[in-house]
Amino acid sequence: MAQLFKVANLSELPAGRAMAVEIAGKTIALFNVSGKIYALDNTCRHRGGPLGEGEVEGDVVTCPWHGWQYKIPSGEFLGNASIKVESFPVQIENGEIKVEL
Repeated sequence: MAQLFKVANLSELPAGRAMAVEIAGKTIALFNVSGKIYALDNTCRHRGGPLGEGEVEGDVVTCPWHGWQYKIPSGEFLGNASIKVESFPVQIENGEIKVEL
């Protein structure tokens, strides 16, 4: 059964930024795309780079290790939509970012 986890405060994640958080032993990358928060698996499908440390431009994150790019809303790799990183539902409550796992 899915569970909601408080992972950060909204004030900690400005627009256009990313951060990584640990939830129940899993690292999740959070992204603020024009005020909307998204959560993806932090691990790039190429060689395991940390997406939460990647550069965010619009709704695309670039892995800092080898440059693979993903659409943040869907987790799809730009070069091949069949390659994805897992995405997770996000809720904002009273300024708190909560992720459902």
